[in-house]
Amino acid sequence: MQRNSRAWLLLVFMGVLWGVTFSLAKMSTEGGAHPIGINYWCCLIGAAILISGSFIFGRPLPLRRDVLIICTVCGILGSVIPGTVYFYAAARLSPGVLSITIATVPLMTFLAAAALGVERISTMRLLGVFLGILSIALLIGPNTGLPDRSAIPWVLLAVGASLCYTAENLIVAMRMPTDVNVYTLVGGMFLAATIIMTPLVIITGTFEPLPWPWERSEWAILGMALITVSAYGMFLYLVIYAGPVFASQTAYVVTLSGVFWGIMIFGDEHSLWVWLS
Repeated sequence: MQRNSRAWLLLVFMGVLWGVTFSLAKMSTEGGAHPIGINYWCCLIGAAILISGSFIFGRPLPLRRDVLIICTVCGILGSVIPGTVYFYAAARLSPGVLSITIATVPLMTFLAAAALGVERISTMRLLGVFLGILSIALLIGPNTGLPDRSAIPWVLLAVGASLCYTAENLIVAMRMPTDVNVYTLVGGMFLAATIIMTPLVIITGTFEPLPWPWERSEWAILGMALITVSAYGMFLYLVIYAGPVFASQTAYVVTLSGVFWGIMIFGDEHSLWVWLS
């Protein structure tokens, strides 16, 4: 009972914390910063904080093959690809609509886990998958669902990016080294993502300077980095502690909190179809 309570409390806390990042993502794009540049800063700040902390507390990242592989793969699947996609989409979708797309992560995680034999298939679970598909159909199908029909491709792209999180969940559950501190591993993931993105921002010319004094967009970037650093470590711990399907349900809390953070910060107004979704 104590174990279950701990897992649920952690799931809810992470979901509420992560939900605000959709509003922060929208803030960060207000000044015209490029999505690749924004994502680069989030990865760089996260890597700097966690790698420095690992050395200070005497838990440096082990340069073992299995650790380097998991950090590289999860850096790509958890930061490089979905982070960049979400920042592109944040400039075109409201925080609430963008947060709804993240709810597809537990659905796809369950389907993948069931296909791999990690989770059992049941009528109720399949009903949940059907309702998840229906929610996206309600979001993009009706003409009055979204205020701008040109936003539909960005909704679908955001759903596609969720596949990356699904793959990451399963890889973490099956391959995560248990003898390495979880925040040390997250630091390694951000470091790998930063190394991968460095030539990308140079080639594309999308590096974004953060001149002082900072405006709202710069503070939003710092806020996203700090929240991601904290929540990411909790999430990977929860994957190991309670399993990938349970941990992926954080996305449902993220969706609900993301919608309400958008209302409180931006005064978002949604159609009936969005609320049904």
